Amino acid sequence: MRFLFLGDIVGRSGRAAVLEHLPRLIERYRLDFVVINGENAAGGFGITENSVHELIDAGADAVTLGNHAFDQKETLVFIERQPRLIRPLNFPKGTPGRGAGLYRAKNGADVLVINAMGRVFMTDLDCPFRAIDAELTACKLKEGADVIFVDFHAEATSEKQALGHFIDGRVSGIAGTHTHTPTSDERVLARGTAYMTDAGMCGDYNSVLGMDTEEPITRFITKIPRGRFEPAGGPATLSGLAIDIDDATGLARACGALRVGGVLKPIVPEFWAGTAAV
Repeated sequence: MRFLFLGDIVGRSGRAAVLEHLPRLIERYRLDFVVINGENAAGGFGITENSVHELIDAGADAVTLGNHAFDQKETLVFIERQPRLIRPLNFPKGTPGRGAGLYRAKNGADVLVINAMGRVFMTDLDCPFRAIDAELTACKLKEGADVIFVDFHAEATSEKQALGHFIDGRVSGIAGTHTHTPTSDERVLARGTAYMTDAGMCGDYNSVLGMDTEEPITRFITKIPRGRFEPAGGPATLSGLAIDIDDATGLARACGALRVGGVLKPIVPEFWAGTAAV
């Protein structure tokens, strides 16, 4: 299976880049399944229902969220009627929406997508390790699902690495989100799980984490807010993790960073090089 995960979409620039590039990537590389983190799609804070529809129409099979999941209050309502929109699994019991979803890929495989949020330097939610462990116990790889992917929305590198090793061999892949800065540690762990500490963002990298630079700089210097954080509007880079998954085992054979457009150096995984459609 050819699997693609894209990091946090930030604002209009990030959305435009996804709508432009994703359909071409799916067609050219014959992608079977795509997951996108959309929690910053609406001006950097949350997501609207219209944006969910746009991302799905562009080729996303599932859209994950994070700490900004419900910044747009309408999300509390429409998330219940959007089965492909997933909020963190370890939100308190009774939170609207779902923390995991099972979907059918283009190649016929059943794919379980799990979204969870870290607790270090973040909101103190339920334990993500226990929440994910319970989900994986209920739906095991190659028993309940052919492929399992985890988007772990967390701040601390240590927490992301620890979770990666905790579920190594039980999921096809795990990628971190939230910091908006792609790491260069993508690899297949010892028991076969593809791992990347942070997939980066789909947004303008001439910015401060996707936001126009003026307000963040002002706050660092003066410690006084002067206005709202506004998403940077320059050309966006698509940033994410590509995984080549063994159909027989559900584990990763290879993984690699993907970066397209904007100011970052473009990267296409080597294992995709020979699979492009003519």
